Amino acid sequence: MTVSDRPQWAALPRGLIVLLTIAASVISIAGLQAFASVLGPVLLALVLTIAVHPVFTGLRRRGVPSWLAMTVMLLVVFAIVLGIAVSLAFSMGQLATLLPSYQPRFVMLVNEATAALAEAGIGRDQVRAALSGLDFGAIAGVLTNLLLGLAGALSNLVFILSLLLFMGLDAAGFPDRVHAIGTNRPAIVTALESFTRGTRSYLVVTTVFGGIVAVLDGVAVWILGVPLALLWALVAFVTSYIPNVGFIIGLVPPALLALLEGGPRLALLVTAVYVVINFVIQSIIQPKYIGDAVDLSLTLTFLSLVFWAWVLGPVGAILAIPLTLLVKALLVDVDPNSAWIATLLTSSRPAPTPQDG
Repeated sequence: MTVSDRPQWAALPRGLIVLLTIAASVISIAGLQAFASVLGPVLLALVLTIAVHPVFTGLRRRGVPSWLAMTVMLLVVFAIVLGIAVSLAFSMGQLATLLPSYQPRFVMLVNEATAALAEAGIGRDQVRAALSGLDFGAIAGVLTNLLLGLAGALSNLVFILSLLLFMGLDAAGFPDRVHAIGTNRPAIVTALESFTRGTRSYLVVTTVFGGIVAVLDGVAVWILGVPLALLWALVAFVTSYIPNVGFIIGLVPPALLALLEGGPRLALLVTAVYVVINFVIQSIIQPKYIGDAVDLSLTLTFLSLVFWAWVLGPVGAILAIPLTLLVKALLVDVDPNSAWIATLLTSSRPAPTPQDG
């Protein structure tokens, strides 16, 4: 390629190109945030369709008619979404009914804390100042707001189910369209296939380990006598899809209810059980499989959580890893010249060069 054949933008100063790229990114992010209420359900439906599409392909390989395979796939994904939504709604109704009965217990805990602080030599005015912002409404608000945040990912249920229907119908012919693109743009096909493989692997690993953690947490809080054990198991399962901080989000509600039910000792027991289960399964065992599935650095994983939660809200936190894989596929993997960027984003060590021996 001669100098005259180079694109006009290549003649611009590199600093100007960087500034234009940053400006375009800011505008794009602002647009994403402005349409978060629509974009969030669309991306959730996309990820769910990708997750259950192997059901369709597996049935087709076994000779099942296309219409029947499509129907089964849609029924599976509808059952997943409706099951989680109905379970959350029913459990939150139970919690709303149960919470008012704990107000006398809360007053007793505050009085005990006031007496303990006074015995420790802290003045009455200082105690009053320390506990002035603590009331039962605040505790109940933390519990309900956390659960409402999780339920917010499925708030527009009719829209999500409609999207799943249309995306599921389109998914039947999508592999053929991708194959047609591959003759002229093989890099795009490779990037999209990498995204779908990574997303499915991530969802499978997270679902399996999230299910194990949910069962163990639910059994533990049931044995310890914390009410609504099934709700806390469901919360633990949903928050397992939130990288890095999902465990903390899943711990706060049952720990607070344990505090109201049995005092500080029960709350500490629940916290200790959750920490042990999380440390063994989600901090030692699961990261190995997650790393093999998505191969993203720990820093990028955490920043993706912060970014997508800020842009899209609760659904962004749940879909942080799949959305990061999608952006990586569309902006990095499609361009062979950007392979060096992909190397910086991964958690695995690069293969040694011949010079390294």
